Amino acid sequence: MKLAFLGLGAMGQAVAANLLKAGHQVSAWNRTATAGDALAAQGARIAANPADACADADVLFSMFADDPSLRAVLIESGLLATLREPLVHVNLATISVVLADELAALHAATGVAYLSAPVVGRPHVAAAAALQILAAGPAAALDRVQPLLDVIGKKTWRLGDRASQANVMKLAVNFMLVSAIETMGEAAALVDAHGVSPSTLIELVSSSIFPGPVYQGYGSNIAEQRYEPAGFKARLGLKDVRLILAAAESESVPLPIASLVRDSLLDALAHGDGDKDWSVLAQGALRRAGRVPG
Repeated sequence: MKLAFLGLGAMGQAVAANLLKAGHQVSAWNRTATAGDALAAQGARIAANPADACADADVLFSMFADDPSLRAVLIESGLLATLREPLVHVNLATISVVLADELAALHAATGVAYLSAPVVGRPHVAAAAALQILAAGPAAALDRVQPLLDVIGKKTWRLGDRASQANVMKLAVNFMLVSAIETMGEAAALVDAHGVSPSTLIELVSSSIFPGPVYQGYGSNIAEQRYEPAGFKARLGLKDVRLILAAAESESVPLPIASLVRDSLLDALAHGDGDKDWSVLAQGALRRAGRVPG
């Protein structure tokens, strides 16, 4: 199948590489052209621009860091107006509920099927083709691309006919994840203040009451105070928490913990930690407790 892939960050590169390995033709584009070098070596065609990438594609994948990036490439450039059925657009990025609804309407006006399919997993999970894919949109379009989703993910969760339903599910997952990181950081500061090693706390909970990748993976970052290289940057975490709060406010759903975590992420950025892993929230907890220099 002929595929276009727009957005080659760490996640995008890993996903596109798996599509190449499965034998599909991939035309890729990224604003920083050198991001496509590794994919080119694996057989991808690096397109001159987004329209070039999409020229004869059966399916378009996009994976940009935020709403403004996606809007600029897809809408403001005029690219979306040039797309025609039977192309299917699969957006793998975490975006706002508002933009997802807007994109669904704009695509419907052109006759092109739009699917929201944000993913759960870090780059190493993407490379292993073990992503959890949260998908929503027209069922027929989802049926058509399901074999491709099976190539890049471990399981596809079908969440409804309205594309934004997948996005709100991804935001809910990220809310739970970042809340766990904040809680681990605060708990680590508590035991540290009483002379107990945070690493012992993390080992205890991650091997007993909270097993799994969140407490084991992010917990080890916190225990070792190791926040680089970033698996997911704190500034992107702040972006997601703002999307979470916006989705909640639109339906009058109070999320007091999300507001607290937003402020903790703002504190991280204010201290120059925006490009560190979002587990750096633990550093803020230690700082507030007077356990590290301000």
